[in-house]
Amino acid sequence: MSQPTTPQPPTATVAVLVVDDSKLARAVAVRLLRQLRPDWTVREAANADEALAAMAPAPADIALLDFNMPGKDGLALAAELRAERPGMPIAVISANIQDEVIARARSIEAAFLPKPLTGDALAGFLSGAALRLRRSAAP
Repeated sequence: MSQPTTPQPPTATVAVLVVDDSKLARAVAVRLLRQLRPDWTVREAANADEALAAMAPAPADIALLDFNMPGKDGLALAAELRAERPGMPIAVISANIQDEVIARARSIEAAFLPKPLTGDALAGFLSGAALRLRRSAAP
């Protein structure tokens, strides 16, 4: 005879922060996110200052950051987020595919995703991010 199953508590919704000064690029990332993970929530910001303000009331679990933005660039924002939330999965997204940019992203344990962002590239990052979040939530 099988054991009765214990009801599992609902899983917490994962919040993703998408930061890009290009409204079009943000819209593409958000559309792909909603296709891949419709149960996750998405917050948007056009720059680092907006991103930090969006994180103040409730931190995001995952961040997708454009590299080239006015003011603080995506790598500087990633470093700041990393200092505040060491385990947060972060991806830096850019059409500037230079070894130096990729190396700087990796040095702060951020993934690098090339623009234009594709569903396959984002899916790969999100799978790893979801696994990382599950591992950090495990007792």
